[in-house]
Amino acid sequence: MSPRSTVVLVLLATVLTVSLASGAAAAALARWDNASVPAAITRAGVTFAGTLSVGLALTALLISAWP
Repeated sequence: MSPRSTVVLVLLATVLTVSLASGAAAAALARWDNASVPAAITRAGVTFAGTLSVGLALTALLISAWP
């Protein structure tokens, strides 16, 4: 496995971990704010998707700018 492939896999794993953590935090904060369970799950999904989109866009930018 080339070093570039290793870096890409580590970046993707990091982006996924950060996205999951932010989604879980959003759900916990929504429940703490007395939101219903479906509303908390919706907020978690939106947060997860937004974080994942931004993270993947930054990862793609980094990969495309790799010398």
